[in-house]
Amino acid sequence: MPPWLHVDFVLYTSMGGLSSEKRERREEKGGKGDDGSLDFVSRADENGVKKNWIWREDCHIIIDGGIEDVVGSGREGGMGGVDGRSVVVVGGSISGRARVSIANDVSIFSLVLHSLHFTPHHHRRRLHYLLTIPTMYRYATAEMSSIFSPASKFTLWRKLWLALSSSQMELGLSNISASQLHEMASQLHNIDFTKANDYEKKFRHDVMAHVHTFGEVAPSAAPILHLGATSCYVGDNADILQMKLGLQLVKSKLIKVLSVLSTFAEQYKDVPTLGYTHYQPAQLTTVGKRCTLWMHDFLLDYHRVVHELENLPLRGVKGTTGTQASFLELFEGDHAKVRELETLVAKKLGFYDEATGKPRVVAVSGQTYTRKIDYHILSLLSAISQSAYKMCGDLRLLSNLKEIEEPFDDKGGQVGSSAMPYKRNPMRSERACSLARYVMSLPINGAHTTATQWLERTLDDSAVRRIVLPEAFLGVDVILNLVINIGSGLVVWPNVIHKHVMEELPFMATEVILMECVKAGGDRQELHEAMRVHSFEAGRVVKGQGLANDLLVRIGNDPLFAAVHGEKLMNLVNPTLFVGRAVEQTSEFLKEEVMPVLEEEKELVEKEIVDGVNV
Repeated sequence: MPPWLHVDFVLYTSMGGLSSEKRERREEKGGKGDDGSLDFVSRADENGVKKNWIWREDCHIIIDGGIEDVVGSGREGGMGGVDGRSVVVVGGSISGRARVSIANDVSIFSLVLHSLHFTPHHHRRRLHYLLTIPTMYRYATAEMSSIFSPASKFTLWRKLWLALSSSQMELGLSNISASQLHEMASQLHNIDFTKANDYEKKFRHDVMAHVHTFGEVAPSAAPILHLGATSCYVGDNADILQMKLGLQLVKSKLIKVLSVLSTFAEQYKDVPTLGYTHYQPAQLTTVGKRCTLWMHDFLLDYHRVVHELENLPLRGVKGTTGTQASFLELFEGDHAKVRELETLVAKKLGFYDEATGKPRVVAVSGQTYTRKIDYHILSLLSAISQSAYKMCGDLRLLSNLKEIEEPFDDKGGQVGSSAMPYKRNPMRSERACSLARYVMSLPINGAHTTATQWLERTLDDSAVRRIVLPEAFLGVDVILNLVINIGSGLVVWPNVIHKHVMEELPFMATEVILMECVKAGGDRQELHEAMRVHSFEAGRVVKGQGLANDLLVRIGNDPLFAAVHGEKLMNLVNPTLFVGRAVEQTSEFLKEEVMPVLEEEKELVEKEIVDGVNV
């Protein structure tokens, strides 16, 4: 798969990076910049709004490499150059999706291209006519996408090679010099993806392709790159590093979820609402107490994420089949130095436990770390998706009851249905549930991969992991963004909730009414029979005639229940008397379980989320 697209193409850009003065000047020049480097054609759509199309034939779109260089040398909204190659810097939108900054545009654009198979075409065509992967094009955030981008992956490979070489030098390998390490460090981000692709075509081996690509920009270090290592040294360790970064982002989003939902739970902790079991009316709870059920799930997920971040191990420096034989050879049989090598590398990569004085690496391995680690991570991401589905599924049911609704931008023009203008479909909750179902389906891949790793290793784990691991993180990240967005703007309709409560509460209050009448001297059996008859008649009115529940009216007109007639009857059916400890439970849960976490993670609570919900 080529890391660049070499075709004739048409790319839409809003040219957001251009001032109106520059835009007008370029239009006057027929679309060319002052140096004549950028061609674009201004056209008007059916509404008369001008669109700017960049035309550039035989252009290399470099993906993921040298993003900072591209932004630094590229011209606003147009073409720039890196190492003599032409590069597109998108200033506005890609296939209709706006991005936060030019750097993020390039990063996401790169991901889309790198994930697809392209064949050269000799005619112009619009980029958005080509297939794009919905997880990235439609849903993925710039934050998570950048973590799992090729640029991130291969930069991590180079950092791993640097950590290995520098540790080997520290332990006395005389053929490694400080100047070699300096050259390696200076070229960590200078990745020539075109050259790497050419090498991979030749070697049919991605690691060796990047060894040689790195060696060309750090020639003095080329002889000592990858010394004693196997492919999984960079591949597996980089996967762990990417998953750690991904979990850190997931953790920050979970904190946001808990923060916005805690505000909602506190606000509505004393609003009585019908509880449901089997989706049938049951005893009352409160709106805030129900929210704590969602929060409890997310809180459990948060603690599991923290556990994984604290215990996630590197593969470490293990050699071809996990025996460290090659490193033992390098250090002439010195077992202590081999163990210290792994410790030094782990320290440099942030996987060292100061409390125990030990590196956080897998104790033993074959060629790869046990794929059970992947399964644990996928299971955790699945668990977060389950929590989101539970919450959003509940909201969809409550939306149907018109009790609670997700945010709906009616003033901004949001459309609920193309056919039915009045509809307010819970589309964000539905999308979260849809994506959750996908993420929940992924752990089975991790299970199969773990089970089918023959002996010390088999390569049938490779392709599926390249797909499943990033997709799971991308999916969960989007899901949490949706939950944050929904939770921040939930709309509660108290009058509707109260109406539904009062439709069912008379039945629930029958025992209380019965006891009051018995205490006033009534016959329990006679009262019970009368209550049974009144209840069934009221039920027939509700179900048979579609009218309101009139049980309280019937009781109020029956002399047998005179002890509770009038205001006393209304006091007996006050909804707040039927919520048990829901209010107190909510307050206790927030104070004892949630607030300590939010206080500890205060910086994450205040951290701004880069990507919002745009569709």
